Amino acid sequence: MASAMHYGSGPSPKDFTSLVEQPKEGRFSPYQNNGGTCLALAGDDFCIVAADSRLSMGYSIMSRTTSKISKLTSKCCIASSGCNADQTTLHKYLKFRMQMYEHQHGKELSAPAIGQMLAGTLYGRRFFPYYTFNVVGGLDENGEGVVFSYDAVGCFERLKYTVSGTGQALIEPFLDNMVAYKNTDPAKKPTASRTCEETLELVKDIFASAGERDIYTGDFVDIYVIKKDGTTYEQFPLKKD
Repeated sequence: MASAMHYGSGPSPKDFTSLVEQPKEGRFSPYQNNGGTCLALAGDDFCIVAADSRLSMGYSIMSRTTSKISKLTSKCCIASSGCNADQTTLHKYLKFRMQMYEHQHGKELSAPAIGQMLAGTLYGRRFFPYYTFNVVGGLDENGEGVVFSYDAVGCFERLKYTVSGTGQALIEPFLDNMVAYKNTDPAKKPTASRTCEETLELVKDIFASAGERDIYTGDFVDIYVIKKDGTTYEQFPLKKD
């Protein structure tokens, strides 16, 4: 009779699988919401575009001086919240398009045309969108303030005011009440529109209030005031905690 085979003192063959590391599933997201709030508000002959300068990742503040606004022409600006990397790429591309149009036609692109071009740009990336929530503000051909609001894939609307970002839910009801006078007795609505200076003070108050309640909004507010004679820039400090 043949002698029996012995495997020694090691584990039996059926136990070898326990010594091999099992495969692990890894997940990667190309998107990161870096927070922040953007606002655009149009008047009769002016437009104000404003955004805070805080760049966050989770509960960490990565930068206190990162601008979310780009000046596209002398009468149009764009502000974007969401993913900072996508915002930088999108603004760089739009500036390139502005430059090419000016070289070819010898004039700047109008704000309504920029609004339409941005919609097409975002829609062209709808299968892998820019993770940005954009507002565009400027003056049209008649010198009247215009504001355009967008979702991530290019659906847009012309409005008198709009907000995007983490402070949107805090600021939008305030604007509905103080600018559009919704749910207000018609007899108590003011007959005169706000001046540019009054609107600028309102924007500062809005961001100061949002900065007290939203941890992703703070540090500074970059404010661009667009008028027919040019665009001015102002920085307004907020709380830094």
